[in-house]
Formats: sequence, structure tokens, C-alpha cells
Amino acid sequence: MIDNSYFYKKRKNIFTKDIIELLGSADKITKKKIFDIKTLTSASKNDISFFHSTKYLNDLNNTKSKLIITLPKFLKIIPKDIEVILVKNVLLSVAKITEYIYPESLNDTFESKNLLDVKKYSFNHVTFGKNTFIGENVKIGKNTSIGHNTIIESYVQIGNNCDIGSNVIIKKSIIENNVKILDGSVIGKKGFGFFPSNKINIRYPHIGLVIIRSNVEVGCNNTIDRGSLSNTIIGENTFTDNQVHIAHNVKIGKNCIIAGQVGIAGSSIIGNNVIIGGQAGISGHLKIGNNVQIGGGSGVINDIPDNTKVMGYPALEIKSFIKKNKNDF
Repeated sequence: MIDNSYFYKKRKNIFTKDIIELLGSADKITKKKIFDIKTLTSASKNDISFFHSTKYLNDLNNTKSKLIITLPKFLKIIPKDIEVILVKNVLLSVAKITEYIYPESLNDTFESKNLLDVKKYSFNHVTFGKNTFIGENVKIGKNTSIGHNTIIESYVQIGNNCDIGSNVIIKKSIIENNVKILDGSVIGKKGFGFFPSNKINIRYPHIGLVIIRSNVEVGCNNTIDRGSLSNTIIGENTFTDNQVHIAHNVKIGKNCIIAGQVGIAGSSIIGNNVIIGGQAGISGHLKIGNNVQIGGGSGVINDIPDNTKVMGYPALEIKSFIKKNKNDF
């Protein structure tokens, strides 16, 4: 289990009374210490979590968390052994708590104090280009190369036999063995999460990571955002073409091929052996099954089951697409 708090400054000694006061709630709950805020699937009994949609009912029924933020309309379906804090806006409340527990979670500016020229460090069997900078507590494996003008910020972990290109920025990330990240990519910046407002847009804190499994290749000028509460994960042996954007919390399986200019919106889950054609777009919070093929330029707005071929906008199963557009063939 990866401890994300290793990458972030975390407040100590958080209690339920602090959460109640922060949210301005009148709910009476058991006084106890809170360790962290987590998703339903990753929370322990000492973590606070949240429930805002019946889409996650199965996760609710299986969560280990004993304290949930939710809406009044969901009160009847919350398991009896879970205490609740009722709020008007669940995600806004989660953002407030996350920022409270992680006071620097909204700060995503470049590192200025801890970065040093690689000449100040001693990495065995690692090749560096010119004008490359490394933060503190960075781990880099053997036979790895780092290109020119690249910045690896503090606490990043890079495995053995990796090739990191030039003009690359990596932060809040764990990269396993035999990974290639081509020139110009940005890995681990915060995602595009915020609450729109007429006066000022409120940013959502991102305390997740980017985890890139072994034997992955990331094309030139890719942007892979770190997760908000969970992690963004790229599965083993997955290849992405140039100019691909992978948003926060996305999970991509093994052996996937993603062509150029594809965009995958936040919190979508992509199965194993998935092929996505160029310029396709996948909306957020979707589940794409195993062995799926998505045609170039398609717009995916619904879940796709295993072993399906789709194309078009909205993306349809291939036979349905051809039937609908038979006059164009």
C-alpha cells in the first residue's frame, strides 16, 4: 500500500470535532481521532470518507470507513454502523476537509528551494543530460537516463532501465522499471478539478499520485494529471502516442494502445488490451471494459462492456454505427 502522505505535508492530530467545526455541522458524532480522508474503497476505519451518488452504492456497503459525509436524501441507505455528517454539497465539503488535513495541497507552483543541479547528487549508473535538476529524496534506479532540461521534483521514484526524455517535468509520481517518457511530457501536475462560481472558482485539492507501471511508453508532450484522493494509474505495457491527456484519477489497464490527441476525462477506468484511435474523447467517471476498441475521433459518453468495438459520436457499437450511417458508405 502506497502512503501518499509521504509526498505531502499533513496536519497532525485531527479529531472529529475539528471536522464538525470546519463544516459548520450540528451533527453529533463520536469523538475520535481521524487519520485521513479517503475514497470509500481505500478508507480504513479511522478515515473519513464520502458518499454522493448511488453509482457508488456497492463501495458504500463494503467500505471500512465508519464516518461518512453525505446528503440528507441518502441517510436511509447508509449502513447502520456508519456515522454520518450531513452537508448540502458533498464534494465541496470534501475539498474543505482535504485542504484542512493537507494545508499545502492547493500549492502547485514549481519547487525553488529543494532543486539542485544533478552535479550535487551521486546516482550510480544513471546518465544525465545538461541543465537537469533533481529535488530532495528522489530515487532513481540503475541504467536510467534523464534528458536535457528535465526537472524531477522531490520524492519522485523512478525505477531501473528507464528513459526520461528532455524538457520533461515529473512530480508526485512513482515510475516503475523499463518505462520510457518521451520529450516534453508533464507528469504529476494537479488535475482540472474546481467548483465554478460567479465570483471566484474554487480549486479542488489534489493529494493523489501518478503511478506508471513497468514497460510503459509515454509519448511526446503527454500530460498525465495526478489524482485528487485516489491515484492516476497507467498499467503495465501500455503505450500512449504523442499529445495524449490523461486526467486525474484515471485508471488504465495493461497492454493498452492510445493514439495521438486522445483525451480521457477524470475518474474513468479503462480495462486491459484496450485500443483507442486518435482524437477520441472519453468522458469522466466511465468504465471501459477489457478488449475494447474505440475508433478514431469517437466521443465516448457511456460505459462500454468487454469485447466491444465502437465509433462515432456518441460512440456506438460498430454494427449500430454502420447501420445508422449506411447512406454515408
